[in-house]
Amino acid sequence: MKMKKYDVIIVGGGATGTCMARDCALRGLKTLLIEREDLCDGASGRNHGLLHSGARYAVNDPESARECIAENLILKQIASNCVEDTGGLFISLPEDGLDYQALLVQKCAEAGIDARIITPKKALSLAPAINPNIIGAVKVPDASVNPFLLSDVHALDAVRHGADIVKFKAVTSFLKDGDSVVGVKTDKEEYYASQVVIASGIWSAKLAEMAGAHIDMYPSKGSLLVFGHRVTNLVINRCRKPSNADILVPEAVVSVFGTTSDKVPFEECDNMRVTREEVDFLLKEGVKMLPSLASTRIIRAYAGVRPLILEDSKSSLQADGRSASRGIVLLDHEERDGVPGLITITGGKLTTARLMAEKAADLVCKKLGIDAECTTAEIPLPGSYLKRRSFGAFLSGLGAKKEDTPASKTSSGAKRTSSGAKRTSSGAKRTSSGTKRTSLGAQKTSSGAKKPYSAASLPVIEVEKTVSGEKKSVSGAKKSCLAVRSVAQKLCSKETIPYAGIAALGRHGSETLKMDFTGEGAEIVCECEQVTSAEISYCVKEFGVRNLNDLRRHTRIGMGTCQGTHCIQRAAELLAIELGVPEKAEEFMKDYLQERWKGMTPVMWGETLREAEFMRSKYSSLLAEGEISAK
Repeated sequence: MKMKKYDVIIVGGGATGTCMARDCALRGLKTLLIEREDLCDGASGRNHGLLHSGARYAVNDPESARECIAENLILKQIASNCVEDTGGLFISLPEDGLDYQALLVQKCAEAGIDARIITPKKALSLAPAINPNIIGAVKVPDASVNPFLLSDVHALDAVRHGADIVKFKAVTSFLKDGDSVVGVKTDKEEYYASQVVIASGIWSAKLAEMAGAHIDMYPSKGSLLVFGHRVTNLVINRCRKPSNADILVPEAVVSVFGTTSDKVPFEECDNMRVTREEVDFLLKEGVKMLPSLASTRIIRAYAGVRPLILEDSKSSLQADGRSASRGIVLLDHEERDGVPGLITITGGKLTTARLMAEKAADLVCKKLGIDAECTTAEIPLPGSYLKRRSFGAFLSGLGAKKEDTPASKTSSGAKRTSSGAKRTSSGAKRTSSGTKRTSLGAQKTSSGAKKPYSAASLPVIEVEKTVSGEKKSVSGAKKSCLAVRSVAQKLCSKETIPYAGIAALGRHGSETLKMDFTGEGAEIVCECEQVTSAEISYCVKEFGVRNLNDLRRHTRIGMGTCQGTHCIQRAAELLAIELGVPEKAEEFMKDYLQERWKGMTPVMWGETLREAEFMRSKYSSLLAEGEISAK
């Protein structure tokens, strides 16, 4: 049995775990992250994909609201390729009145959130699909975020700074020296560390019990519906006290609506399914906000489990869990349970994952006696090119000439980068055994490794959008998105990369430089999400993809309107070839269709039923009768 020694082991590869792996690696800690499945397989990948402005929590949970708006602004800077800066609206229906709207705006102002009342007419001009009978509207800086990509780039950057990531291995027990936790054990290996951090969402309670600690958790199920196209380009919230079925988020080519909040048994958390009753309820409430949802095809339903924390007093929550705080919970089990070497970070939400990781990493460093500051709020993530990131270097790498770039101007502070962007701890370059990882799926020697971009050495670029010769200044995170689209269109028209590369640019940003679009690389495999063969190859190499469901999380393949009906056979063939196991293509396809079928079953009527019948008939020659079910 192998034995490996680290400064810190993180158990859980969701948003918080991957953020923490990056944070610890940047501070120079020898870091290991262990995940039992693929990255973002749990609640981190089963949510709205909403980058909260904090407005939702401003009235009842002002601390969470302040945390959200701060992290909202940070992620728009450091993870611009993961975020679509859509903006959002809180709309008041006649039955809601306007009292809550006034309170919301007041509390948002106190929390530092830019919430502005606009007229119903203005709101309808911004989002024509909303209920025309609204009596009030508030504009807020909500946004849409790709949770899968956000976890991917945090993990990728962690590895590039020396962290190890082990996927598809479950922690079976904790290694102990007396009462102290000194490591973890999987089925075949033991890993030792000075500190072990549990960042496993709802599964943290079970893991803590295994280590001799205790966490009172409330598993809160949230169900969501996926509609077949973007009903609106803004996040739409209902302006009332947070409740069920009151948020719609535009995400890539679809819209996600939800959610619910119901307590579920722990034993059901590994196999969440949406009921017909939940679908009916969500649709009924959704139509009140956006009437067109009544005639919009629902392509899928899914559910996740929130890890809500009960007070130590064991006070009971309301049946739906809405009374629980969405705040960050950091548990030092040495002080709390007499178990040295063990920490749990939980609670919070996707928006605050980076902050959660920072708090946990601060505690780890304190226990290790290491003085290393957090720099994750300042150093851009792989693929991000806003402000401090490599938009200029990105263009140069693509071979674009100066006149090919969007009209630009450099501000007086253009050459200045933040001092934090240049700062790395003295141990940041440390790697084990003289090797350096360059991806989650492969390892290269230091002599053959490609040196990552230095955030401090890259220029600051301010961009403008040019439409039909007319220049229109833009600001904030929208600059990145507009710049990418404009440059992509120019470059693709000159055949620097194929037109299909635009979607890859939107998902992976400057990481697209590593994709080979020559020959078959330019083949569009998934038309709904515009996934190419080149992107599939990139994800296999960089993220250690091993099946189609993994590939879906990293590329969105099969997540569009057809749910994989038209693309999954070709995707399975390409993936099997990339992995060197062409004989497994059919097995990959069967597993993927099973997962898609599970999400389609609760909404199987009308157009979705016809699509399901077409899917079944198309693959009937390959899949035996009865092999695909809603199990």
